[in-house]
Amino acid sequence: MSQPAPQCRFDASAYLDWEAQQTDKHEYLDGEVFAMAGASDAHVTLALNLAVALRAHLRGGPCSVFISDMKLRVAADNAYFYPDVFVTCADADRAQALHKSAPTLVAEVLSPSTSAYDRGAKFAAYRKLPSLREYLLIDPERTSVDLFRRNEEGRWVLFPHEAGGDMLELASVGLRLPLAQLYEDVEFQAKSASSPHPESAGR
Repeated sequence: MSQPAPQCRFDASAYLDWEAQQTDKHEYLDGEVFAMAGASDAHVTLALNLAVALRAHLRGGPCSVFISDMKLRVAADNAYFYPDVFVTCADADRAQALHKSAPTLVAEVLSPSTSAYDRGAKFAAYRKLPSLREYLLIDPERTSVDLFRRNEEGRWVLFPHEAGGDMLELASVGLRLPLAQLYEDVEFQAKSASSPHPESAGR
């Protein structure tokens, strides 16, 4: 998503009550609330393409696909995020209507203002989710994705993918997706200057 703006402090339960009454979305990180701005055409198209491919692949099975309107809780960091796309296969998550907490796959579409945050502090939070097997970062300004996969030793290994007929393999959900399909109908725009990520904006 685009650059969040820091708001007032809440505890987690107060945040959830307050957030349910808002028309705009806000992420929560250990007492701080960040308003989420709108996304670009390319950003939305990429998230939609991925969600559609995952939904078609997983239909009829135990896993569910969620887009950016569903909250993801990271209890270890006292945080609630709105990932662009994520998949959960956990029985416990099916009983949770307003948020999920055991994703198998999380995907974020980058933006100039949040790229460093998505790669840094947010990824550090996501890594604390025991269920998470893969973290996907998608560049909306060129055909390029970075896939991080947790190996058997618990270490995260980077698998970069570039243009040129490359195939993205999401082992966590058993999906092989051509990059051309992921980037279908995406119109690239000129790169803009990066802005501070949420950490520097709000702290």
